[in-house]
Amino acid sequence: MVTVEEVRRAQRAEGPATILAIGTANPRNCIEQSTYADYYFRVTKSEHNTELKEKFKRMCEKTTIKKRYMHLTEEILKENPNMCAHMAPSFDARQQIAVAEIPKLGKEAAERAIKEWGHPKSNITHLVFCTTSCMDMPGADYQLTMLLGLNPSVRRFSLYQHGCFAGGSVIRMAKDLAENNAGARVLIVCSEITAVTFRGPSDAHLDSLVGQALFGDGASAAIVGSDPIVGEERPLFQLVAAAQTLLPGSEGAIARQLREVGLTFQLSKNVSTLVSKNIENGLKEAFEPLGISDWSSLFFVVHPGGPAILDQVEAKLGLAPEKLRASRRVLSEYGNMSSVTVLFILDEMRKVSAKMGRSTTGDGLEWGVLFGFGPGVTVETVVLHSMPVN
Repeated sequence: MVTVEEVRRAQRAEGPATILAIGTANPRNCIEQSTYADYYFRVTKSEHNTELKEKFKRMCEKTTIKKRYMHLTEEILKENPNMCAHMAPSFDARQQIAVAEIPKLGKEAAERAIKEWGHPKSNITHLVFCTTSCMDMPGADYQLTMLLGLNPSVRRFSLYQHGCFAGGSVIRMAKDLAENNAGARVLIVCSEITAVTFRGPSDAHLDSLVGQALFGDGASAAIVGSDPIVGEERPLFQLVAAAQTLLPGSEGAIARQLREVGLTFQLSKNVSTLVSKNIENGLKEAFEPLGISDWSSLFFVVHPGGPAILDQVEAKLGLAPEKLRASRRVLSEYGNMSSVTVLFILDEMRKVSAKMGRSTTGDGLEWGVLFGFGPGVTVETVVLHSMPVN
């Protein structure tokens, strides 16, 4: 007789979960940050508010963003004028756009990850889909399954309304699925568009204006599995450990509410201070079991909620400027894409490592950490072990 313990052991993978491929995508509509304030105040018919416009220009400059990508165009906004008001009923129009476009953008990123992976879609056993930009039933995970032509028996999981930290959440979930299901190949997809949050300016809600200056649209995807097939699959990063925590004293610091006017945004000025104050404790908890306490020996994948977060994390940990280079570059070229962003940063890091002739995918270093920050304030921490650059 086979025992339950033997059955259980056979169900589990032997090695750690590994990222086997990464894919990214953006809408075709690219906006230049240097001219965005003029565009934004024109399309929202707010040019008469010259003082607020100048304040918004300064916000845009401080973001360090050069360009962003957005599905929303001037033509779409003309067809949906309520979306240009600060507070006007527009939920139906926003959701109609998001429900259609979120899965399509996710499909582009997923197809690129699958192509790099080089195996049939039928080998995908699990799908973890994440978005803060739409909500429907059946959801975007179902739509993506249909668009990609995945096996109808693929096991689907959906993360809705988690916000920026969810890029770490989907990686954590994929790690658990891959390691507890022998032979599993998990497709993770994050897809976000600003159609649900775009709105006109208001003197009384400057935190909303911060969001208008920061966020962009994008999708990212990855294939995660344990025990890579030698000679057929190329491991990029091993997922060694993962954790989630709420920062003390952070209640209400980052919040979004889904209302008739769309998804509203609330941001406290002390978010970067809250993050930097607690970041070292998170590192100690993650790396103490590995005997690592020299933070300069790590590579960093830090969600760029904004430049202030990166600046304060860098200062708190005493990091050299190049340590957060990948995070700063992604913020500059794409803006804050919420849950999507950390996979863009991982993709940037492994590509630059290959281009520069580094020995490993983690900028030539062995060990690294991924941080996701978002509403709560919630922090996702993933310990990464980089693999040789092939």
